[in-house]
Amino acid sequence: MSRLLTALQANLRGKLPLQRAFARDSRWIPARCAGNAPPTKPSKQGKENEPPSSSVKRWKENADTVIIGGGCVGVSLAYHLAKAGMKDVVLLEKSELTAGSTWHAAGLTAYFHPGINLKRIHHYSIKLYECLEQETGQAVGFHQPGSVRIATTPTRVDEFHYQMTRTRWNVTPQFLISPEKVLELFPLINIDKVLAGLYNPGDGHIDPYSLTMALAAGARLYGAELYYPAAVTGLSPRSDGTWDVETASGAIRAKRIVNCAGFWAHEVGKMIGLDHPLVPVHHQYVITSTVPEVKSLKQELPVLRDLEGSYYLRQERDGLLFGPYEDKEKMKIQDSWLKDGVPPGFGKELFESDLDRIMDNVECAMEMVPVLKKADIINIISGPITYTPDILPMAGPHQGVRNYWVAIGFGYGIIHAGGIGKYLSDWIMNGEPDFDLIELDPNRFGKWTTIQYAVDKARESYGFNNIVGYPKEERFGARPTERISGIYETLKNKASMGFHAGWEQPHWFYKPGDDPEYRPSFRRTNWFEPVGRECKQVMEKVGVFDLTPFGKFSMKGKDATKLLDRLIANVIPKLGYINISHMITPRGRVYAEVTISHLSEDEFLLVTGSGSELHDLRYIEEAAANGGYEVDIRNVTDEIGVLGVAGPFSRKVLQKLTNVDLSGKAFKFLQCKPITLADVPLTAMRISYTGELGWELYHKREDTAALYHAIMEAGQEFGIDNFGAYAMNTLRLEKAFRGWGAEMNCDTNAFEAGLDYFIKLNKPTDFIGKQALQSIKKEGVKRKLVYLGMQTDNVDPEGNESIWYQDKVIGNTTSGAYSYNTQQSVAFAYVPVELSKIGQQVEVELLNKKYNAVIIQEPLVLTEPTRTRMKKKSDISKV
Repeated sequence: MSRLLTALQANLRGKLPLQRAFARDSRWIPARCAGNAPPTKPSKQGKENEPPSSSVKRWKENADTVIIGGGCVGVSLAYHLAKAGMKDVVLLEKSELTAGSTWHAAGLTAYFHPGINLKRIHHYSIKLYECLEQETGQAVGFHQPGSVRIATTPTRVDEFHYQMTRTRWNVTPQFLISPEKVLELFPLINIDKVLAGLYNPGDGHIDPYSLTMALAAGARLYGAELYYPAAVTGLSPRSDGTWDVETASGAIRAKRIVNCAGFWAHEVGKMIGLDHPLVPVHHQYVITSTVPEVKSLKQELPVLRDLEGSYYLRQERDGLLFGPYEDKEKMKIQDSWLKDGVPPGFGKELFESDLDRIMDNVECAMEMVPVLKKADIINIISGPITYTPDILPMAGPHQGVRNYWVAIGFGYGIIHAGGIGKYLSDWIMNGEPDFDLIELDPNRFGKWTTIQYAVDKARESYGFNNIVGYPKEERFGARPTERISGIYETLKNKASMGFHAGWEQPHWFYKPGDDPEYRPSFRRTNWFEPVGRECKQVMEKVGVFDLTPFGKFSMKGKDATKLLDRLIANVIPKLGYINISHMITPRGRVYAEVTISHLSEDEFLLVTGSGSELHDLRYIEEAAANGGYEVDIRNVTDEIGVLGVAGPFSRKVLQKLTNVDLSGKAFKFLQCKPITLADVPLTAMRISYTGELGWELYHKREDTAALYHAIMEAGQEFGIDNFGAYAMNTLRLEKAFRGWGAEMNCDTNAFEAGLDYFIKLNKPTDFIGKQALQSIKKEGVKRKLVYLGMQTDNVDPEGNESIWYQDKVIGNTTSGAYSYNTQQSVAFAYVPVELSKIGQQVEVELLNKKYNAVIIQEPLVLTEPTRTRMKKKSDISKV
């Protein structure tokens, strides 16, 4: 039996003490950067403050921002706000800085992230940490030996190729390396099973305590005040949007508060009636004593991540630090905290270790790095970290509560701290984020996010820490939620369901003979043929799609028109009509895309995508409050069901169920009307994201089943059938319809996204972002969204792949699919203006192969209204 296993088993019998040594070896700390010198006249404010009392004159009574929580994230935000010039920044920590999850963290820093803009967060953090010691005079113990992710299966190699094309157009340094190169970088590894490595130079680890103290020193240097111990005892919102922050030593009036309280964040949220979906998880890691083979090395080992073994391994002095992620059946959640709250005195304590949970991971690690078999344990750490249901943190302003911000739920707070501090500081100071991070929007969770859901998903997310990250990935834990439409039970055994903001929505439908299983892949898989069948169904007959997950807001009142005109760049649709409109940020970025229906005088229905429901609602509510508009805004998402009916026979099917004339003359494209269909009162809108003849039918959610069954029965003679989200996406791409979150978001301005048709700069209203768009139009754009056609093998673009031209990466795709109607792959992409002309040849990188692509005229398939107009003109010319 190996010494490590013996030691682990001894610990299980209670023979080894739990202790922690935080010293970091300084042998490999890199030289610091030359920039970011301290200010020539440091602020007199911000020295370490004693616990405030009535006799302390420096206790602030007013602040621009009060940050609650003194972990690395909260202190980073204080540092960035103060450095950006905010005069009154106050941080309140209930015990001492780093108490909570920061002090016991393993301190890993990585450029890699499977997301897109989170790579920018990681990159900024690392670059900040490289310079922080010089700026503040505080050592941070930063080691940058790099990191290597290990692929031991062909699927992992595919994943590495997939991640490489998503990284080349970003700033992250990342390289795909051979097993031999892996061995060169990490000479203690057994490469028998290694097929490839993903190498990020500059990765490493940092001392969390020293990092936080350096950020605190910087925060004080620039004028922030950090008070501790100073527990927040109450939060009271005021009518003007400010807050009274109560402590035992007095109150502070704040323009905004930011909850950065770590595993105490749930308790802080409860003070104002919010139930943040945060779950305390046990995470363990083991530190060995000196390993002779490690001590003899001339340079520090890179951090190793064995993805199949689900662990990380790094050098700690002359030994090793090993941290596993157990599977979801073995991992542990601190259930008592969910029921009774965090114990009042808990701050720098640890949990009892339970090494039996990690034995499978230990055995994998010993096989991959054999020297572990001879290693002795000196420390075992089992501490709390906080998970959200989807493992990503929550960062930004919270919907429904004015001037309440959060930066919570950080399972990887050390690498996120620097970048999130900068991101939120920019947002607070400038009024909008510097780039899009909707995946971190705290409003992605809603009332449907129950405690049980959060627990089950956190368990799944922790256990899935190192699983293969496929495109179109689905995770099935804790589903379904309460958000199911009236036809979920009818469809669930016919369709592969997708999860959208709590809702279940069909992705694709299977027939007898189809493989109905969930089979994710980087290539075309079992849904490819069925989706083609659904596209043909909509193009040639008629299909029905459950659109209930749409976000839906009612807006009415005497200022409804005025508010809407201020919010959108388009004109207000005429009474009884709908249009597509965009909410623009002050810098001209596309914050949201909404469909607006003008239902009656000063009454509108706004519809947005499921994933941006509360993201958009928060923005609308904020504009209404700041402008003092008299308007009633209501989220009716859960009250209204939506069915989409599309295809050349859609009119004939629906006409069988209503006395209202649905002819082209009586019910025009982009018109909306209240009608009764199959005895169900509803609002019918003549619009379809498929680009085909169709209607969206908005009705009371309890009527969905009756309406659906009536439509299906009426459509039997026309060959009616269901279709899902994958077919919808393909059809919209063939019509060259942009999608929010892909072709446009807070990273893109309206003109580079090709939204000129929807932007009315000549309308009298000074809508938000108008001046910025006028400047952009005058100066011109530097890149442009183009439409690509290409022939591939067994793989199609998904979005975020690299675009090559003359052996250089010059852009990226935004979304893509296979066009069944034209027998080719199609994608949107951003490229430099000088390379944006039709006919321009480029290459798209998919799974380590570059495919020839050409910029083509959009769309590939004309929309039904366009085809109808062209046919009328042709008929007239013949006459």
